[in-house]
Amino acid sequence: MSSHRPKTRPSGLSRRSVLAGGAALSGLAATGLGLKPARAQSRGGNFRVAKGHGQTTDTLNPGTWENGFTLALAYGIHGYLTGFARDGSIEPLVAESWEASPDAKVWRFKIRSGMTFHDGTPVTPDHVVTSINFHRGEDSTSAAKPLLDSITDITVDGDTVVFSLDSGNADFPATFSDYHLTIMPKGDDRGIDWRSGNGCGPYRLVEFQPGVIARFERFADDWDQNRGFFDTVEMLSVVDVNARTTALVSGDVDAADKLDLKTVGMVARNPNLSVHSVAGNQHYTFAMSCNKAPFTDVNVRRALKHAIDRQELVDKILFGYGSVGNDHPIGRGQRFFNDELPQTPYDPDKAKFYLKEAGLDSLSVELSAADAAFPGAVDAAVLFQNSAKPAGIDLKVNRVPNDGYWSDVWMKHPFSAVYWGGRPTEDAMFTTAYAAGAAWNDTFWDNARFNELLVAARAELDEDKRRAMYYEMQAILNDDGGAIIPMFANYVFATRNGIETGGEFSSHWDMDGERWMERWSFA
Repeated sequence: MSSHRPKTRPSGLSRRSVLAGGAALSGLAATGLGLKPARAQSRGGNFRVAKGHGQTTDTLNPGTWENGFTLALAYGIHGYLTGFARDGSIEPLVAESWEASPDAKVWRFKIRSGMTFHDGTPVTPDHVVTSINFHRGEDSTSAAKPLLDSITDITVDGDTVVFSLDSGNADFPATFSDYHLTIMPKGDDRGIDWRSGNGCGPYRLVEFQPGVIARFERFADDWDQNRGFFDTVEMLSVVDVNARTTALVSGDVDAADKLDLKTVGMVARNPNLSVHSVAGNQHYTFAMSCNKAPFTDVNVRRALKHAIDRQELVDKILFGYGSVGNDHPIGRGQRFFNDELPQTPYDPDKAKFYLKEAGLDSLSVELSAADAAFPGAVDAAVLFQNSAKPAGIDLKVNRVPNDGYWSDVWMKHPFSAVYWGGRPTEDAMFTTAYAAGAAWNDTFWDNARFNELLVAARAELDEDKRRAMYYEMQAILNDDGGAIIPMFANYVFATRNGIETGGEFSSHWDMDGERWMERWSFA
């Protein structure tokens, strides 16, 4: 194929047919390519998947990606310097190895030879520099910009890219696993060509209709011949959970994510399907804009945190497929999870106390929600509404459309439901969503002590000192932050029989870290 601009091609599956159906520094060393599947995998076949994300405003611009549909697309067609293997170790991808200076301020990444983009152009260190610089600089609008703010210079030394930092970063190799930080060919948009979909991943992009469908075909010249087993892949955006489940049960698709937890038991009883539940860092939040009244008052924020019955949400929204959250985004399985932090309880009287501290006898606020935020978000908002009443809080639920939720509601409405897949390291999560001025700081929160600790913890190589800093940061968020984080949700998805998944899943994102396209096959 001479051109790599996505083209339309006929297919037996359409969106209409589906809808009609109803680590410490030493732990970040290059460790190879992770765990291999338990059984040999065969090539061939057309794999079809229904995703509970995707909207008509999606683009191929890597700085804008923010949902499961665009994540899976990115990991399918693009290459990354590093990635996370299923066992949680960092793995070499475009970079075959790396090393750090003793103070972790200078990092050297050796770029793999023999890699090409889908149009045959060799991948070079210069492509790496241009791709990473796309997300840097004052005029960058990329969501990944905060992750790269500590970089002072990027240079090329033969086959090696050298990153100089303003301070040490013990987790720096993990930075490049972020799904925005793709390695792309050169072009006219801040130095890269993102519009064509030309990548160096295991699949070519054949067609992309935002909010509808994306089609892919295996890249025969991929540098790693132990991945990318399907001949072709069709990925549909099917946000409606009933339509998504119907497509799965009827056989219109081979896999579906974000199952309806109310009916997942019925799906599990289907002899043709396998349901998978994976605990990870995914969490659901209600984000309060700390720059807009009444959320500018920390006591209002504290009142709302005590007015939500977290266990009720885990029981009635997650149906036990998850755990109670404590208003910070660090998962129980992460290295520096603060297991000493007291759990914020549901306590209407305490909520009333904080309202009085704010000079209020009662409170009336509007909470915007749609199931595009997370499955059951509207029901969760209604449960929050009911639990808040005894505290004198009138929580008005504003049900908004699914399509355009992330562009029109999230970070636009002052109080809204939000899905976060989490991040593999504490620094990445805090930097992306809680650092002052970060593009995705969806609570517009700014805490001087937190920001100070964020920089200090990143550079601290002593494990005990880092732990103490991250513990304090979680406590600050719990008490002062603008995010109510009532629950951590397992990833619950299903595959039809005949899909070889390898028997173990990554827990960093949904559906095997959203790398199912490269890892799975037909048995």
